[in-house]
Amino acid sequence: MSGTLRNRSQEMAAIKFKNIRFDNLYLLLAVSALILPGHAAADAATELAKKTQNPVSDLISVPFENNANFNAGPDDKVLNVLNIKPVVPIKLTDEWNLINRAIIPVISQPGVDGTPVGRKNGVGDITYQGFFSPNPKPGGLVWGIGPQIQIPIHTNSRLGNQRWAAGPNVVVLDMEGKTVKGFLLSQVWDVTNSKDEDISFMTFQPFYNYNFGKGWYAVANPVITADWEANGSDQWTVPIGGGVGRVMHWGKQAVNLRLAAFGNIVRPTDGSDYNIQLTMQFMFPNEK
Repeated sequence: MSGTLRNRSQEMAAIKFKNIRFDNLYLLLAVSALILPGHAAADAATELAKKTQNPVSDLISVPFENNANFNAGPDDKVLNVLNIKPVVPIKLTDEWNLINRAIIPVISQPGVDGTPVGRKNGVGDITYQGFFSPNPKPGGLVWGIGPQIQIPIHTNSRLGNQRWAAGPNVVVLDMEGKTVKGFLLSQVWDVTNSKDEDISFMTFQPFYNYNFGKGWYAVANPVITADWEANGSDQWTVPIGGGVGRVMHWGKQAVNLRLAAFGNIVRPTDGSDYNIQLTMQFMFPNEK
């Protein structure tokens, strides 16, 4: 009798053991089904974030970058500039692309107290940037070079120059691992005969992005400028700072949101003390 009970107990234990094994297997499969797609989606978001951080990627996008510049001008007011920067890449050959970018500034410039000069709102001079860039190779540097053209089509004389300007721009970056780091350099000179002031303007933007995963990233990308025609103490603007951002989807629409802040440690006499930058970028990746 005791032997029969022992055998039944052993059989019941074996059945429970098998059930536990199968239950664990089902649980493992269910967890895998939930986790693996999540990792795939996270990886896709990170790869898309890295594309937004590459100025010469093959990504069609429309960024809206709003810059609120505080304590600007002789009366320390707010100068607001909304830069609309559509990017359209064109495949030239199997090896080369032409990246086309327009920078359209919508400006709200403060007036000067005690004078008839009031706040002016309108569009400033439009800038075209073109980069001829080869398809990147694994482990290699990414680079692009091409022209930059400043087109004087401002809506108010206070919001731009009266002269065309042009020059070269170049970008070099590395995208290995979780980081995207490099620099963008441009220099323009006036190219038309005019009685207005000459133009000689340099822009240097080092950038460093660290991607945490799931579309989240941190960025430091100050825009350093030099106006070579200005007086010595007013030539340079040198900011320091950075911010955070995330790539996500609103329905089927891919969106990049970024918030950053910069303080100008070197600035012209009437330059702003600091800048708050908010960017919303709509992206249209190729579905391969």
